[in-house]
Amino acid sequence: MIYTVTLNPALDKTVEIPHFALDAVNRIASVRTDPGGKGINVSKVIAKLGGRSRAVGVVAGGAGRALAAQLEALGLDTLLADAGEGETRTNLKVIDPAGHTNTDINEPGPAVAAKVLESLLERLTGSVRAGDIVVLAGSLPVGAPQDTYRTWTAACRQAGAKVFLDADGAPLAAGIEARPYLVKPNEHELARLLGRELGSVGKLRAAAGELLAAGVEKVVVSLGSRGALYATKTQVILADGLPVKVGSTVGAGDSVVAALAWAEEQGLSLEEAAVLSTAAGAANVMCSGTQAADAETVRALMPRVTWRTL
Repeated sequence: MIYTVTLNPALDKTVEIPHFALDAVNRIASVRTDPGGKGINVSKVIAKLGGRSRAVGVVAGGAGRALAAQLEALGLDTLLADAGEGETRTNLKVIDPAGHTNTDINEPGPAVAAKVLESLLERLTGSVRAGDIVVLAGSLPVGAPQDTYRTWTAACRQAGAKVFLDADGAPLAAGIEARPYLVKPNEHELARLLGRELGSVGKLRAAAGELLAAGVEKVVVSLGSRGALYATKTQVILADGLPVKVGSTVGAGDSVVAALAWAEEQGLSLEEAAVLSTAAGAANVMCSGTQAADAETVRALMPRVTWRTL
Protein backbone atom coordinates (compact mmCIF):
# COMPACT_ATOMS: atom_id res chain seq x y z
CA MET A 1 0.00 0.00 0.00
CA ILE A 2 1.10 3.53 -0.74
CA TYR A 3 0.22 6.21 1.82
CA THR A 4 0.46 9.87 0.89
CA VAL A 5 0.70 12.42 3.69
CA THR A 6 -0.47 16.03 3.22
CA LEU A 7 -0.41 17.89 6.51
CA ASN A 8 -1.37 21.23 4.93
CA PRO A 9 -3.78 20.37 2.07
CA ALA A 10 -5.69 22.88 -0.02
CA LEU A 11 -8.53 23.48 -2.37
CA ASP A 12 -6.71 24.51 -5.55
CA LYS A 13 -8.69 27.10 -7.50
CA THR A 14 -7.22 27.46 -10.98
CA VAL A 15 -8.26 30.42 -13.13
CA GLU A 16 -7.27 31.34 -16.67
CA ILE A 17 -6.79 35.06 -17.29
CA PRO A 18 -5.46 35.95 -20.75
CA HIS A 19 -3.08 38.93 -20.58
CA PHE A 20 -3.04 38.92 -16.78
CA ALA A 21 -1.87 42.33 -15.54
CA LEU A 22 -0.84 43.73 -12.17
CA ASP A 23 -2.57 46.80 -10.78
CA ALA A 24 -5.48 46.34 -13.21
CA VAL A 25 -8.92 44.71 -13.49
CA ASN A 26 -8.56 41.13 -14.76
CA ARG A 27 -11.41 38.99 -16.06
CA ILE A 28 -11.42 35.22 -15.62
CA ALA A 29 -11.96 33.16 -18.77
CA SER A 30 -12.32 29.78 -17.00
CA VAL A 31 -12.13 28.38 -13.49
CA ARG A 32 -11.89 24.96 -11.85
CA THR A 33 -11.39 23.76 -8.27
CA ASP A 34 -9.49 20.59 -7.36
CA PRO A 35 -8.50 18.94 -4.08
CA GLY A 36 -4.82 19.72 -3.70
CA GLY A 37 -1.67 19.68 -1.68
CA LYS A 38 1.38 17.71 -2.76
CA GLY A 39 0.48 14.36 -1.22
CA ILE A 40 -3.10 14.53 -2.47
CA ASN A 41 -1.81 15.29 -5.96
CA VAL A 42 0.37 12.18 -5.68
CA SER A 43 -2.66 10.06 -4.77
CA LYS A 44 -4.62 11.40 -7.74
CA VAL A 45 -1.85 10.46 -10.16
CA ILE A 46 -1.35 7.01 -8.61
CA ALA A 47 -5.06 6.33 -9.16
CA LYS A 48 -4.76 7.32 -12.82
CA LEU A 49 -1.77 4.97 -13.20
CA GLY A 50 -3.93 2.11 -11.94
CA GLY A 51 -2.54 1.96 -8.41
CA ARG A 52 -4.10 2.33 -4.97
CA SER A 53 -3.14 4.70 -2.21
CA ARG A 54 -4.52 6.15 0.99
CA ALA A 55 -4.47 9.94 1.33
CA VAL A 56 -3.57 10.98 4.88
CA GLY A 57 -4.03 14.55 6.01
CA VAL A 58 -5.50 17.24 8.23
CA VAL A 59 -8.61 19.18 7.23
CA ALA A 60 -10.50 22.05 8.86
CA GLY A 61 -13.81 23.89 8.51
CA GLY A 62 -16.11 24.09 5.51
CA ALA A 63 -13.25 24.08 3.03
CA GLY A 64 -11.91 20.94 4.67
CA ARG A 65 -15.28 19.23 4.39
CA ALA A 66 -15.46 20.26 0.73
CA LEU A 67 -11.99 18.84 0.12
CA ALA A 68 -12.89 15.56 1.83
CA ALA A 69 -16.05 15.30 -0.29
CA GLN A 70 -14.05 15.85 -3.48
CA LEU A 71 -11.60 13.12 -2.50
CA GLU A 72 -14.53 10.77 -1.89
CA ALA A 73 -16.01 11.71 -5.27
CA LEU A 74 -12.69 10.78 -6.89
CA GLY A 75 -12.87 7.37 -5.22
CA LEU A 76 -9.73 7.94 -3.14
CA ASP A 77 -9.26 6.13 0.15
CA THR A 78 -8.54 8.60 2.98
CA LEU A 79 -7.31 8.82 6.55
CA LEU A 80 -8.15 12.36 7.67
CA ALA A 81 -7.93 14.22 10.96
CA ASP A 82 -9.94 17.32 11.86
CA ALA A 83 -7.81 20.27 12.99
CA GLY A 84 -10.75 21.43 15.10
CA GLU A 85 -10.32 25.12 14.30
CA GLY A 86 -9.73 27.31 11.28
CA GLU A 87 -10.23 26.60 7.59
CA THR A 88 -8.35 24.44 5.13
CA ARG A 89 -6.56 26.85 2.82
CA THR A 90 -7.65 27.77 -0.70
CA ASN A 91 -4.79 28.32 -3.12
CA LEU A 92 -5.25 30.44 -6.23
CA LYS A 93 -3.43 29.41 -9.41
CA VAL A 94 -3.47 32.09 -12.10
CA ILE A 95 -2.67 30.88 -15.60
CA ASP A 96 -2.11 33.37 -18.40
CA PRO A 97 -2.24 31.37 -21.67
CA ALA A 98 -1.35 34.46 -23.69
CA GLY A 99 1.66 35.44 -21.61
CA HIS A 100 2.63 31.82 -20.85
CA THR A 101 2.85 32.45 -17.10
CA ASN A 102 1.72 30.50 -14.03
CA THR A 103 1.29 32.43 -10.77
CA ASP A 104 0.57 30.76 -7.41
CA ILE A 105 -1.06 32.66 -4.55
CA ASN A 106 -1.11 30.32 -1.55
CA GLU A 107 -2.82 30.78 1.81
CA PRO A 108 -1.00 29.66 4.98
CA GLY A 109 -3.73 27.29 6.17
CA PRO A 110 -4.93 26.60 9.72
CA ALA A 111 -2.80 26.04 12.79
CA VAL A 112 -2.74 22.38 13.82
CA ALA A 113 -2.21 21.38 17.45
CA ALA A 114 0.57 18.94 18.32
CA LYS A 115 -1.92 16.43 19.71
CA VAL A 116 -3.74 16.32 16.36
CA LEU A 117 -0.51 15.52 14.52
CA GLU A 118 0.54 12.98 17.13
CA SER A 119 -2.82 11.20 16.93
CA LEU A 120 -2.74 11.11 13.13
CA LEU A 121 0.81 9.72 13.12
CA GLU A 122 -0.26 7.01 15.56
CA ARG A 123 -3.17 6.07 13.29
CA LEU A 124 -0.88 5.99 10.27
CA THR A 125 1.84 3.84 11.85
CA GLY A 126 -0.88 1.54 13.17
CA SER A 127 -1.96 0.89 9.58
CA VAL A 128 1.45 0.69 7.89
CA ARG A 129 2.91 -2.72 7.18
CA ALA A 130 6.45 -3.76 6.27
CA GLY A 131 7.19 -2.88 2.65
CA ASP A 132 4.54 -0.18 2.39
CA ILE A 133 5.48 3.21 0.95
CA VAL A 134 4.77 6.47 2.81
CA VAL A 135 5.08 9.71 0.83
CA LEU A 136 5.62 12.79 3.02
CA ALA A 137 5.07 15.84 0.86
CA GLY A 138 4.57 19.57 0.99
CA SER A 139 4.56 22.38 3.50
CA LEU A 140 3.86 21.97 7.21
CA PRO A 141 0.80 23.51 8.87
CA VAL A 142 1.13 26.66 10.94
CA GLY A 143 2.58 25.84 14.34
CA ALA A 144 4.01 22.45 13.42
CA PRO A 145 7.62 21.88 14.52
CA GLN A 146 10.19 22.22 11.74
CA ASP A 147 11.43 18.69 12.59
CA THR A 148 7.99 17.15 11.95
CA TYR A 149 9.21 15.21 8.91
CA ARG A 150 12.13 13.81 10.91
CA THR A 151 9.67 12.50 13.51
CA TRP A 152 7.31 11.09 10.88
CA THR A 153 10.11 9.57 8.80
CA ALA A 154 11.60 7.82 11.82
CA ALA A 155 8.22 6.50 12.97
CA CYS A 156 7.22 5.22 9.53
CA ARG A 157 10.62 3.58 9.03
CA GLN A 158 10.23 1.92 12.41
CA ALA A 159 6.89 0.53 11.18
CA GLY A 160 8.69 -0.99 8.18
CA ALA A 161 7.79 1.52 5.47
CA LYS A 162 9.91 3.02 2.72
CA VAL A 163 9.61 6.79 3.16
CA PHE A 164 9.62 9.15 0.17
CA LEU A 165 10.23 12.78 1.17
CA ASP A 166 9.34 15.79 -1.00
CA ALA A 167 9.79 19.01 0.97
CA ASP A 168 11.86 22.18 1.13
CA GLY A 169 13.93 24.18 3.59
CA ALA A 170 14.17 23.22 7.25
CA PRO A 171 11.53 20.43 7.02
CA LEU A 172 13.56 18.78 4.23
CA ALA A 173 16.84 19.11 6.12
CA ALA A 174 15.32 17.66 9.29
CA GLY A 175 13.63 14.84 7.41
CA ILE A 176 16.88 13.76 5.76
CA GLU A 177 18.41 13.27 9.22
CA ALA A 178 16.02 10.32 9.69
CA ARG A 179 17.25 8.73 6.42
CA PRO A 180 14.19 8.46 4.17
CA TYR A 181 14.37 5.91 1.38
CA LEU A 182 13.96 8.51 -1.39
CA VAL A 183 14.06 12.29 -1.58
CA LYS A 184 12.95 14.40 -4.54
CA PRO A 185 14.13 18.00 -4.30
CA ASN A 186 14.17 20.22 -7.34
CA GLU A 187 17.50 21.81 -8.19
CA HIS A 188 16.67 25.04 -6.33
CA GLU A 189 15.56 23.22 -3.17
CA LEU A 190 18.73 21.12 -3.27
CA ALA A 191 20.87 24.24 -3.70
CA ARG A 192 19.19 25.87 -0.69
CA LEU A 193 19.67 22.70 1.35
CA LEU A 194 23.40 22.56 0.65
CA GLY A 195 23.95 26.33 0.62
CA ARG A 196 25.61 26.55 -2.78
CA GLU A 197 24.78 26.94 -6.46
CA LEU A 198 24.40 23.77 -8.53
CA GLY A 199 24.66 25.04 -12.08
CA SER A 200 26.06 21.96 -13.81
CA VAL A 201 25.21 18.28 -14.11
CA GLY A 202 28.48 17.43 -12.40
CA LYS A 203 27.61 19.60 -9.40
CA LEU A 204 24.11 18.12 -9.24
CA ARG A 205 25.55 14.62 -9.31
CA ALA A 206 27.97 15.47 -6.52
CA ALA A 207 25.15 17.01 -4.46
CA ALA A 208 23.01 13.90 -4.89
CA GLY A 209 26.02 11.88 -3.76
CA GLU A 210 26.12 13.81 -0.50
CA LEU A 211 22.53 12.83 0.27
CA LEU A 212 23.26 9.22 -0.58
CA ALA A 213 26.25 9.30 1.77
CA ALA A 214 23.93 10.62 4.49
CA GLY A 215 21.85 7.43 4.28
CA VAL A 216 19.24 8.16 1.60
CA GLU A 217 18.83 5.23 -0.82
CA LYS A 218 17.57 7.12 -3.88
CA VAL A 219 17.77 10.78 -4.88
CA VAL A 220 15.77 12.31 -7.72
CA VAL A 221 16.52 15.93 -8.59
CA SER A 222 13.85 17.46 -10.83
CA LEU A 223 15.13 20.03 -13.33
CA GLY A 224 11.86 21.43 -14.68
CA SER A 225 11.59 21.29 -18.45
CA ARG A 226 15.17 19.94 -18.60
CA GLY A 227 14.21 16.61 -17.05
CA ALA A 228 15.60 14.99 -13.90
CA LEU A 229 18.65 13.34 -12.37
CA TYR A 230 18.11 9.89 -10.80
CA ALA A 231 20.81 8.60 -8.45
CA THR A 232 21.56 5.60 -6.26
CA LYS A 233 24.91 4.51 -4.84
CA THR A 234 25.50 2.37 -7.94
CA GLN A 235 23.69 4.24 -10.73
CA VAL A 236 23.17 7.78 -11.98
CA ILE A 237 20.74 8.52 -14.83
CA LEU A 238 19.93 11.81 -16.52
CA ALA A 239 16.53 11.85 -18.25
CA ASP A 240 15.72 14.63 -20.70
CA GLY A 241 12.51 16.63 -20.35
CA LEU A 242 9.76 16.27 -22.95
CA PRO A 243 8.59 19.36 -24.87
CA VAL A 244 4.79 19.48 -24.50
CA LYS A 245 2.03 22.05 -24.66
CA VAL A 246 1.72 23.59 -21.20
CA GLY A 247 -1.70 23.58 -19.51
CA SER A 248 -0.43 24.06 -15.95
CA THR A 249 2.91 23.40 -14.31
CA VAL A 250 1.28 23.02 -10.88
CA GLY A 251 1.65 19.46 -9.63
CA ALA A 252 4.19 18.33 -12.22
CA GLY A 253 6.71 17.44 -9.53
CA ASP A 254 3.98 15.62 -7.59
CA SER A 255 3.29 13.53 -10.70
CA VAL A 256 6.96 12.54 -10.78
CA VAL A 257 6.78 11.45 -7.13
CA ALA A 258 3.58 9.49 -7.80
CA ALA A 259 5.20 7.62 -10.68
CA LEU A 260 8.28 6.91 -8.58
CA ALA A 261 6.17 5.50 -5.75
CA TRP A 262 4.09 3.36 -8.12
CA ALA A 263 7.27 2.16 -9.88
CA GLU A 264 8.83 1.21 -6.54
CA GLU A 265 5.73 -0.73 -5.54
CA GLN A 266 5.83 -2.57 -8.89
CA GLY A 267 9.53 -3.39 -8.55
CA LEU A 268 10.58 -1.45 -11.66
CA SER A 269 14.23 -0.68 -12.39
CA LEU A 270 15.70 2.79 -12.02
CA GLU A 271 15.66 3.16 -15.82
CA GLU A 272 12.00 2.17 -16.01
CA ALA A 273 11.12 4.50 -13.15
CA ALA A 274 12.93 7.36 -14.90
CA VAL A 275 11.00 6.83 -18.13
CA LEU A 276 7.64 6.51 -16.36
CA SER A 277 8.11 9.50 -14.07
CA THR A 278 9.39 11.73 -16.88
CA ALA A 279 6.33 10.87 -18.98
CA ALA A 280 3.97 11.33 -16.01
CA GLY A 281 5.40 14.77 -15.26
CA ALA A 282 5.06 15.87 -18.88
CA ALA A 283 1.54 14.46 -19.19
CA ASN A 284 0.37 16.39 -16.16
CA VAL A 285 1.89 19.63 -17.42
CA MET A 286 -0.50 19.26 -20.34
CA CYS A 287 -3.53 19.25 -17.98
CA SER A 288 -5.43 22.22 -16.55
CA GLY A 289 -5.34 22.86 -12.82
CA THR A 290 -4.07 20.02 -10.65
CA GLN A 291 -6.08 17.28 -12.30
CA ALA A 292 -4.16 14.10 -13.12
CA ALA A 293 -3.45 12.96 -16.67
CA ASP A 294 -4.90 9.70 -17.94
CA ALA A 295 -2.65 6.64 -18.04
CA GLU A 296 -3.09 6.50 -21.82
CA THR A 297 -1.47 9.92 -22.18
CA VAL A 298 1.42 8.89 -19.95
CA ARG A 299 1.97 5.65 -21.90
CA ALA A 300 1.88 7.54 -25.21
CA LEU A 301 4.71 9.80 -24.03
CA MET A 302 6.95 7.06 -22.64
CA PRO A 303 8.54 6.03 -25.99
CA ARG A 304 9.66 9.64 -26.47
CA VAL A 305 11.67 9.76 -23.23
CA THR A 306 15.45 9.76 -23.71
CA TRP A 307 18.00 9.15 -20.96
CA ARG A 308 21.64 8.35 -20.49
CA THR A 309 23.83 6.87 -17.79
CA LEU A 310 26.38 9.21 -16.21
